[in-house]
Amino acid sequence: MADSCEPLPAWPMPRSCPYAPPDAYEGLRKDPPLKVRIRGGEAWLVTRHADVRQVLNDNRFSSDDQQPGFPIRIQLPPEPGVMSFSRMDGAEHGRLRRMAMTEFTARRTRALRPEVELLVEQLLDELAAGPNPVDLVKSFALRLPSLVIARMLGVPEDDEADFAEQSQVILSQDASPEETYAAFVEMSQFLDRLAAQRTADPQDDLISRLVTRYVATGELTHQELVAMARFFLVAGHETTAHQISLSVLSLLRDPDQLAELRADPALFKPAVEELLRYWSISQDNQVRAAVADVELGGARIRKGDGVIVAIPGANHDESVYPDPDRLDIHRNASGHLAFGFGAHLCPGASLARMELEVCLSGLFARFPTLRLAVPSEDVRFRQNTIVYGLEDLPVTW
Repeated sequence: MADSCEPLPAWPMPRSCPYAPPDAYEGLRKDPPLKVRIRGGEAWLVTRHADVRQVLNDNRFSSDDQQPGFPIRIQLPPEPGVMSFSRMDGAEHGRLRRMAMTEFTARRTRALRPEVELLVEQLLDELAAGPNPVDLVKSFALRLPSLVIARMLGVPEDDEADFAEQSQVILSQDASPEETYAAFVEMSQFLDRLAAQRTADPQDDLISRLVTRYVATGELTHQELVAMARFFLVAGHETTAHQISLSVLSLLRDPDQLAELRADPALFKPAVEELLRYWSISQDNQVRAAVADVELGGARIRKGDGVIVAIPGANHDESVYPDPDRLDIHRNASGHLAFGFGAHLCPGASLARMELEVCLSGLFARFPTLRLAVPSEDVRFRQNTIVYGLEDLPVTW
């Protein structure tokens, strides 16, 4: 760790190449975790795969955003539970997560696949009939996860664009606190009304099933239901959308590996795992607060210290993934931490994997001549946001 007289390095750290994590991570993995300067204070930065796994699976590191020292990355109202069980520990986390997971089992994901395949086909039909070139982010990557999560929750399709915009504002680091709060309130008010409607008249959707099973029995309050739905919308839309566009970009830049995938579509399944590892788009939303003194990778972390988990650093750890900055669809990428690890493993992991496999295989099958419409160096990456991604992806065929 740096000498106490030296200024702490600022975080987030810059990338010299948009296709790789911050340069500093490689050097940091050789040493114990160090403290960095963040908005509002300081926190420990953890970059090694083994250390990240420990933090994510050790109850001495709390997910409760009410804990002293918890690093605040999203400027949301300070009351407990605004992001549901993602920011809770212990029994309360377990109680709400168990309710949610009934909707995200592998069986339910398999049952959803035909509907996702149909949605992808409809979007591809629209692409084929629309302008060429086209921005694939706006016309495809953002729309599919919005449609899927909206259908799951029972949100009318007419509100899809509003939710996409609100999610982006909530997760942006450039939005003012007033803008973030306004987007949060608008989304919350809509979901509050929707939950009330489903309580009065249940339908065949996720919110209705949670109402029938848990709200009606008193196990889940109305506000807890609204918070859970809000978490699903924000987390389930932004992450998958930007993983789709980045994955398409990677494969368009690597025609040899893309040709292999086209020749053998069974390779899309392992390729999705490697693309998840390679991009690791959760740049910095995995944060914790130490609730006890902990020895971690040679550092002494004190109770009340904030901890930032660098998922891109862990997934590019050379000791686990040789030549980590190279995309290799034949790599065994198992053990990657793109969905987290431990008790807070992303509940929508199986759904996201399925969406990625369906949309990538469908897109490249429908458009065999798909290619970038601009030089790859002109593709614009999103800056200063919690979820890494692209501003746009101009393509032609």
